[in-house]
Amino acid sequence: MSTIAGNDAAPTALPVATEQDGTYPRPQLLRPAWADLDGTWSFRNDGDDPAWRSGFPDARDITVPFPPESVASGIDEPGFHPVVWYSRRLTRADLTAAGYSPEQPRLVLHFGAVDHRARVWIDGQFVGEHEGGHTPFAFDVTEVLTADPDAEHTVVVRAEDDPHDLTQPRGKQDWHEEPHAIWYRRTTGIWQTVWLEAVPTVSIAALRWTNVDHATLRLSVRLAGTRPGGERLRVAAWWGDEHLATVESTLGDVARSSAIDTEFDVVVPIARQTNGQAEDELVWTPETPRLVDATVTLLDAGGAATDAVASYFGVRTTTVGQGAFLLNGHSYDVRSVLNQGYWPDSHLAAPSREALRREVELIKELGFNAARNHQKVEDPRFLWWADKLGLLVWGEMPGAYTFSPTAVQRLVREWMDAVERDASHPSIVTWVPANESWGVQHIADDPAQQAYARALADVARALDPTRPVISNDGWEHPASDILSVHDYEGDGTVLARTYADDVARTALLRGMGPADRQILVGGAVDEGQPVMLTEFGGVNYQPGV
Repeated sequence: MSTIAGNDAAPTALPVATEQDGTYPRPQLLRPAWADLDGTWSFRNDGDDPAWRSGFPDARDITVPFPPESVASGIDEPGFHPVVWYSRRLTRADLTAAGYSPEQPRLVLHFGAVDHRARVWIDGQFVGEHEGGHTPFAFDVTEVLTADPDAEHTVVVRAEDDPHDLTQPRGKQDWHEEPHAIWYRRTTGIWQTVWLEAVPTVSIAALRWTNVDHATLRLSVRLAGTRPGGERLRVAAWWGDEHLATVESTLGDVARSSAIDTEFDVVVPIARQTNGQAEDELVWTPETPRLVDATVTLLDAGGAATDAVASYFGVRTTTVGQGAFLLNGHSYDVRSVLNQGYWPDSHLAAPSREALRREVELIKELGFNAARNHQKVEDPRFLWWADKLGLLVWGEMPGAYTFSPTAVQRLVREWMDAVERDASHPSIVTWVPANESWGVQHIADDPAQQAYARALADVARALDPTRPVISNDGWEHPASDILSVHDYEGDGTVLARTYADDVARTALLRGMGPADRQILVGGAVDEGQPVMLTEFGGVNYQPGV
């Protein structure tokens, strides 16, 4: 991987984010070093012996990040796994690989995704827990690991995943022991990369790029650690060899004595984009997936760089207008696949990092320019390849299967985390919090379920007002920017006639749609939104047939 150095790059050489190889598990916030903890772990199925928190005998080997139901894990037990345990040794070599040093004395343990509830111990000491099977989490584990950094330490993870709990956001994981109809085998426990990272005492913990317009971006930076005060942020951006911008911003004394995270916004103007005749040279599209490199450097009160990360962004806008989907202000024809994201031998987990790139390549080679990642919050490295190779992505939340206060709380919380995780990716152009009324089966006439679906859409708009939101993909829309329709009519002539012109559109929106479902519910009206056929047909490709 290439590196950049110098005053704008910061304390040590940083990777060039747009030249990464798809290995780094957090593609838009890169550091020079990290320790990949995937591979062989010890595994126990079920049980709740407290002694297991510091290690356990008679365990089997499992290959992380593959779930125990899968062949790739080495366990290959597709039945129910309500509770599973994992264990792995951490050595001084792992700390060194993570970049642990006097300049980077804090250690953060990251989990890409663990389905559904995870509790973590190190050497028998509880370090944290997380609920939600599709989004990342991390714990600062400095004190427990550095009490004796040369010793071996034991990480233990307990994962709970009740196969019958329909309030859990589960996507297309079957609640029956054997998969049936359109559902797939389950994914329990760890299914995305586990990794260790060393950071400074005050560190850059998260970045969020927002396209204000084609000439201005806003970068939101979250810091972790106790700030002494007087810090500045320096943001520098390049497109290839062309320097686009360098901006410095002094951070106020907000929470200067607090150990909690603090957030700051930096406006990054791209001067070259003020030339309207040349602005298309830089914008991102599937046909021209141009990415801009950036470095973000934290400076102390004396001007010395104390932390730095590499990142990238794409310059593009996405919205709707005049009954069309607009990319960079122009009507754009979306040719999309419904990407299930399930793999025969590894289930939700990709079989390899290379497979994520190949998935994007295959979609494009088939002539498509978009994918709806169906009922899955996909591995961030898939989104990296979508950004790099040029593929529009609709980000969809895995659904729960019932409506209750618990289901609402769980899904809203995890939906917010999913939007926050992926909002910087230029490939993401639409948010889809619900599909085909899953979890809101009575939305047509239940005001509470209508309010819930509207709330999910509005949460996405509040967190990210720059993208269209579909409140319930397929039908029964209470608050959608795009009126998406699922129609599995087998006669092509009938299908074409249903969506032929404005007269057909009016009949569709005012009457009963496919599957005897209304398209608009809860007082929603036709405001000229685009009508898009987002599921139809169904083609099965079988190699060699």
